[in-house]
Amino acid sequence: MSIIRPFRAIRFAGPAGQDISSRIAPPYDVLEQSDKDRLLRADPRNFVAVDLPHVPPKAAGPPAAYDAARKLLASWLQSSTMTVDTAPALYAYYQRYTHAGRTYDRKMFFAALRLTPFGDGDVYPHEQTFGGPKEDRLCLMRATAAQLSPIFGLYEDDRNEIAARLGSSLAPTPAAIGTMDGVENRIWAVSDVATVRDVSEMMRSRPIYIADGHHRYGTAMMYRDELRMTRDVPDSHPANYVLCACCAMGDPGLQILPTHRVLDVAVPPTELARDPELKVTALPISRAADVATALAALGPQAMALYDGASRGYHVVTPRNPDILAKLSPEKGDAWRKLALAFLHVYLLDRVVQPRFNGGSPPHIEYIKSAEDAVAQAQRERSAAFLMQATTMAELRAVCKAGDLMPQKSTFFFPKLASGLVVHSLDGKAE
Repeated sequence: MSIIRPFRAIRFAGPAGQDISSRIAPPYDVLEQSDKDRLLRADPRNFVAVDLPHVPPKAAGPPAAYDAARKLLASWLQSSTMTVDTAPALYAYYQRYTHAGRTYDRKMFFAALRLTPFGDGDVYPHEQTFGGPKEDRLCLMRATAAQLSPIFGLYEDDRNEIAARLGSSLAPTPAAIGTMDGVENRIWAVSDVATVRDVSEMMRSRPIYIADGHHRYGTAMMYRDELRMTRDVPDSHPANYVLCACCAMGDPGLQILPTHRVLDVAVPPTELARDPELKVTALPISRAADVATALAALGPQAMALYDGASRGYHVVTPRNPDILAKLSPEKGDAWRKLALAFLHVYLLDRVVQPRFNGGSPPHIEYIKSAEDAVAQAQRERSAAFLMQATTMAELRAVCKAGDLMPQKSTFFFPKLASGLVVHSLDGKAE
C-alpha cells in the first residue's frame, strides 16, 4: 500500500494569492550556471540559490557550497522570507499550460510519501535510469535537513476521484501563484482533517509509479538509512518520507512527450533497408514538426529516421511486431512491443553497432525537440531517430507487468516548479 501524510511545508511567506513568479525555479537538474545567474539577477531570493548551490550537480561540490545553502535557508526563515505552515496539510498543486495550441490543467497534490525499497512495497520506478551520482543531493539534504525538490509520482484513478475530493476543499484564492516558462503554477494548503483523512485513505490501495525523480527517491532512502546509523528514527520521523507531487494517470492535463535520439554515426536509409527484419520507406514530409502526425497513422512501433547527409525522412518499422520475443524473452509482451525497446535492443544493438559503427556502441544524444534533433543531425551529417510519445496505456501495461521502460522513454510536460513547498526533515515542522 502507498502511505501518504500531510506535512507542515516551508513556503515563501506572503498573503493568499501572492505572486511568487520571481521566486520559483525549474528543477535543478535541467539548469546550467547561466540559468542560475539569470534567475538570481531577476530576484536574489529565487529558490535556485538554495536548491542549486553547486553547478553542475553531478558530483559533490565543496562543503562550503552546501553550508552556504543551509545558512541561506535559515536566514530566509529568520527574516520571514520563508515560513513554516502552522498546521500539517496536503498541498493541491495545479498547473495551467498551453501545448500544440490547446490549454490544459494538470491537477496534482504535494504529500509526504512513505519510503519503501523498490520491490518491497507499492512504490515503483517506471523506467531504467542512468546511474548518476547522488552525492550532490545527499550533501545538500544533510546540510539543510530538508527535501527541497519533489519526486513526481503517478497513481491510478481513471475517474479522478482523489483530485475531486481534494478540490472540494480548496479556498477561492490559492495560497500562491507563480508563472514559469509560460506555465501557471497554483497551490493551496488543505489542512481540513476530513479531507486529509479521505485522500490518505483513498491513496492507500493505489501503487505509486515514479514518473520523475528516481535519483531523488534514492537519495531520500540513503539519507534515512544514514540517519538510522547514528540515532533512533521512529516511524513518525519525516526522514521516513519523501516529498512527492502526486498525479492521477487519468488526469486530462498529464502530457507525455517523446525524447528523440541523435547518433554520432550516419545510418544511410538505403543500407538500413537491406536488413531483412526491417521495413524502411520514405516518409513524405519535409519538416520535423510534421513527424508526430505522420507517425501516428503508421502504428505504435513506427519511428522516423532522419538522414543528416541526404536530409530526408524515412519511416522504420519491424516486419515482425514480435521481433523481440526471442531477443528479450524475459520481458513481458507490453515491453517487447515498445518502439523504444525495438530501437535499442534490435536497431541500435544488432544493426547500427555492428554494421555502421565498427562494433562499438554509437554515442546517443537525447533531445526533446524534433526540430533540434534534426538540426543536430544535419550539422553532424549523422542519424536522428524521431520517436512517437509513449502512451499512458503503454506505461501502465509495462509497469503492471513488473518491467522497466527503456531509459528516456518519457518526458512529462510541463516540469514541476521548485520552491513551492519544502519538506523539513528535522522533525520540528511536523
